[in-house]
Amino acid sequence: MLASTLILIALLCAGVMITVPYSEMSPGPTVNTLGKVDGEPVLQISGHPTYKTSGNLNMTTVRVTGADYTMNLVEAVYGWLAHDSVVVPHDTLYPNGKTEEQSTQENAEEFSQSQESAKVAALNELGIPVTSRVVVSTVIKDSPAQGKLHAGDVIKAVDSTTVKQPEDVAKLVTQRKPGQNVTFTVIPAKTAAAAEKAGKEPEGSRKITITTKKAPEQNRAIVGIQAGTDHTFPFRIDIKLADVGGPSAGLMFSLGIVDKLTPGQLTGGKFVAGTGTIDDQGTVGPIGGINMKLVGARNAGARYFLTPTDNCKAAASDTPSGLTLVKVKTIDDAKQSLEKIRTGDTADLPSCSAG
Repeated sequence: MLASTLILIALLCAGVMITVPYSEMSPGPTVNTLGKVDGEPVLQISGHPTYKTSGNLNMTTVRVTGADYTMNLVEAVYGWLAHDSVVVPHDTLYPNGKTEEQSTQENAEEFSQSQESAKVAALNELGIPVTSRVVVSTVIKDSPAQGKLHAGDVIKAVDSTTVKQPEDVAKLVTQRKPGQNVTFTVIPAKTAAAAEKAGKEPEGSRKITITTKKAPEQNRAIVGIQAGTDHTFPFRIDIKLADVGGPSAGLMFSLGIVDKLTPGQLTGGKFVAGTGTIDDQGTVGPIGGINMKLVGARNAGARYFLTPTDNCKAAASDTPSGLTLVKVKTIDDAKQSLEKIRTGDTADLPSCSAG
């Protein structure tokens, strides 16, 4: 027995000292988009009538270990055996040597974009017009566009051809050869921001000529920007939630906005959680860490979980007891399912299958 005990102690000590290239994912907090955080409503709407809500429409999150966290063998084995966490290769969460700071910044940008798409999807679902425009999203450092174009500039045209979608910008620029000039018709970011604040369409465009350069490893012309979409909303919608990143809360934010802007109550007082990205057209996309989100939702008290179609198979393979998965493809799908949950007519809810 003494020999066995000493061997066990030695193995444990070795396990603690041996590091492995893995990270851990575990259930994170859930937040009711209809409720408050630190005494402040998550969804704040002004300039339009709002209505009383009840129940829960909870967004879900996943905790991950940091990029600099070094996992030892004992922790890895414990994580593999535990039901409420999962151990994954470090490069899965931080590919190509991505730092924690870079990951946090990327997640923050995705979270911000998801909020914008959630607002657009919700208002489109309610038939409330939203004005959209193509803007400069990012200017790459040391690129030909640096100092000439700025984030937030509204792109009206490229070489006199009207721009309607962000992808139009790259198509028009690549019609030039590297080294040739391309002319952007833009409204400066400050002018656009002032107009948006006043609830008006921005005016006062100017032409800016930029000399293109050859793209790295490709024989095509670039100017060094990324185009995106900005929106002018007919009234103010603010989403107040800190310390959360990534795009996966889009669906639940959009449903919360719809609930607050319409008479009646989407959930009928029921506890519904969910996840999923959402685009401006209301299409729900897949997310990562679905099984950890299911555990977090069930621990918080959820009985139904709105699940993106592409996550259904993984979710159905390990569903916590007492949690009903509801498959959704669009915001309209989610609304219809919530109506069935509210009325108790749940027999034909669209379900997820592990097959």
